[in-house]
Amino acid sequence: MEGTGSAAPIVPGTRRRGTNMIDTDKGFTLKRELDTTPEQVWRAWTEPDRMAEWWHPAGLHTPRESVSVDLKPGGRYTYTMVNDATDEEYPTGGVYREIVPNEKLVFTWGNPDDDPDDTPLVTVGIRSLGELTRVTFDIRGVDGMVGDDSYHDGWESALDELAQHLGQTPVAG
Repeated sequence: MEGTGSAAPIVPGTRRRGTNMIDTDKGFTLKRELDTTPEQVWRAWTEPDRMAEWWHPAGLHTPRESVSVDLKPGGRYTYTMVNDATDEEYPTGGVYREIVPNEKLVFTWGNPDDDPDDTPLVTVGIRSLGELTRVTFDIRGVDGMVGDDSYHDGWESALDELAQHLGQTPVAG
């Protein structure tokens, strides 16, 4: 449009958020099918008492007192994972971007002090399959693959912890 100035071009594989961008070509998706309701899955992702019980990979724990949630678009969440063997702490947090109860949760994920516009973006989809509920976890902005002992393996393990928290065994999704 005339008179509005020219915007910088959007580079393929990136997502513009203000003046910051993350590489949306980087990322991965994990799925679980659980023998529980979408409402129970939602509560596990959004209620601090429940989040503390599972939101960490095996070998770590999340103290309840470290979990803070302001569940609204633009609201922040924080939690700290603690290594069971070394007591090393991993502060984590982000900003909620989209909230559709029992269906979809979109949030940034990283160090609580980082600019949320420059941190990975997570989308959690929750869908009833009748007797099962499918959880689809998608993260953009970081690479991950089986055996990386990092993002992929950590989230894979955390989703296993979610299944255990819900009293379920994951069904291949």
